[in-house]
Amino acid sequence: MSGHSKWSTIKRKKGALDAKRSKVFSKIVKEIHVAVKEGGADAESNPKLRLAVQNAKSVNMPKDNIEKAISKADKEGDNLIEVTFEGYLPHGIAVFIECLTDNNLRSVSNVRAVFTKKEGTLGTNGSLSFLFERKGIFTINKGELDPEEFEFEIIDAGLEEFEEVEDKFIITTALEDFGNMQKQLDEMNVEIENAELQRIPNDTKVLKVETAEKVLRIIDAFEDIDDVQNVYHNMEMTDDLMRSIEEN
Repeated sequence: MSGHSKWSTIKRKKGALDAKRSKVFSKIVKEIHVAVKEGGADAESNPKLRLAVQNAKSVNMPKDNIEKAISKADKEGDNLIEVTFEGYLPHGIAVFIECLTDNNLRSVSNVRAVFTKKEGTLGTNGSLSFLFERKGIFTINKGELDPEEFEFEIIDAGLEEFEEVEDKFIITTALEDFGNMQKQLDEMNVEIENAELQRIPNDTKVLKVETAEKVLRIIDAFEDIDDVQNVYHNMEMTDDLMRSIEEN
């Protein structure tokens, strides 16, 4: 199993168990606002909004909250801008941070503070882009789907990697095939639990479990910042590290 899928899996578990619900909802509300701003408030004709709504349902966001987010998007979504940060954490771990914010100065200050406090180094935009590649990642509930038949049916939509993780299928596509895969799954009436563009590391670094756990706590500190939507890194999520996370 590749490192990015392991991290996606553990983030999903952590989200269900211990993440602050308001923080998770806040991130998804921003996704909805941006989707409506870009493609309108009709989920049927706006694939990005349709996925944002599906992602909201996957974390049990109430229907009223979703509808309220869509209705307020025209007013509140206009203030949001996308900002990214790149840098290194201790032990040479690279991080790529994505934000949606209505106050760039606040975001810069909060992100820089974590780098400084945790002895990391904030780099210039583009300095680490070569380390990560944007990929489409879809999470599908297995349900009654036959793995071999399902994989065969989606190959032509741009399938790059197909993994079974517990009761889920993790599907990876190239950036340019993200929309094709979404359309194919829709046509097959396959319910998408979660779909997003992620930054996948081209190479990963292996750290000792105790050291890796310290790095994960720094990543958690970034994710606790309200403006931060996603944090990507190139640390290998080894089996030993995953077991330690599960035990704790």
